Amino acid sequence: MEPRNNVTYFVLLGLTQDPKEQKVLFIMFLLFYILTVVGNLLIVVTVTVSKTLGSPMYFFLANLSFMDVIYSSCISPRLISEFFFQKSTISFQSCMTQLFIDHLFGGSEVFLLLVMAYDRYVAICKPLHYLVIMRQWVCVVLLVVSWVGGFLHSVIQVSTIYGLPFCGPNVIDHFFFDMYPLLKLVCTETYVAGLLVAANGGVICSIVFVLLLISYGVILHSLKNLSPEGRRKALQTCGSHITVVVFFFVACIFMYARPAKTFPIDKSLTVFYTVITSMLNPLIYTLRNSEMIKAMKKLWRRNVISSSQ
Repeated sequence: MEPRNNVTYFVLLGLTQDPKEQKVLFIMFLLFYILTVVGNLLIVVTVTVSKTLGSPMYFFLANLSFMDVIYSSCISPRLISEFFFQKSTISFQSCMTQLFIDHLFGGSEVFLLLVMAYDRYVAICKPLHYLVIMRQWVCVVLLVVSWVGGFLHSVIQVSTIYGLPFCGPNVIDHFFFDMYPLLKLVCTETYVAGLLVAANGGVICSIVFVLLLISYGVILHSLKNLSPEGRRKALQTCGSHITVVVFFFVACIFMYARPAKTFPIDKSLTVFYTVITSMLNPLIYTLRNSEMIKAMKKLWRRNVISSSQ
C-alpha cells in the first residue's frame, strides 16, 4: 500500500548546527568509524583464520562484529557527511530503506546477545555437555533465529510507519531516521502506532535485558563450583559480555520503552548505542581475552613474516 502523503523527501539537521562544533565532530566521528570498522573486521578475520578460536563463543563473536560493521556503516557515513555538508536530504523511499536496515541489524544484535549469554551459560554451568549441546548445526540455527528475529522486528517497525500520512513539515531534528522523530511528523493520530513501536522495540529490549541479567546472575552464582583458574577465565568472558549488554540495552530501553515523544537527550543516547557501543565492542571483547590477544599476535607475526619474504 502506497503511503498517503505530500512529503517526497526529508531533511536531517544532524547533531548540531554550529560550524565550529561540526568540524570537531567530523574528525571525531570519522576516527570513531575507522576504529569501529578496523577493530570489528580484525575480530572477524582473526576468528576466521585462527584454528585456536573454533569454539561457539568466537563464532558468535565474529558474527556480532560483522553486524557491528554493517550497522555502523549504515549510520556513521551519513552522520559524518552531515557534519561536512551541514544537513542531509534523503528521499522518502530511501528513508524507509535505511530504517529497515538499521532495525534489521540492531534487532538481530539484540537476539544474538541473548544467544551469546546462553552459550556462556552452557559452557560454565554444563561444561561436560557443552560440545554436545552447542554443536555446529545448533550454533547455525541459533544464528539464523537471531537474523529472523531482527528481520521480523524490522518489518513490523517499517510497516507501522510506512502507511502513515506525512503532510509536512519534512525537517527532522536528528542525525538519522528513527521511529519517534518520524512519528512526530505524521499528520494524524499516532497513539496506536506509538504503542506498536514501544511493544516491538521497548518491550522486547526490556524482556531480553531481564533474561540476560537472570542468565548472567545464574552464571556468576555457579562460579563458586569452578577452580580459581576457571573462575578467572569465566569472569573475564562474562564481564565483557555484561559490559556490552548494559551499554547497549540501557540506552535502547530508554529510547523505545516510553510514549512516542522526543527529548533533547535522544541524540546523545542514540549516538551511544549506534556509534560508541559498536566501537567499544572490539576493545571490550579482546583486551581481557588472552586467547583472542594471542591469536591476533600470531596473525600479526604471520603477516609480518610473509611480507618480509
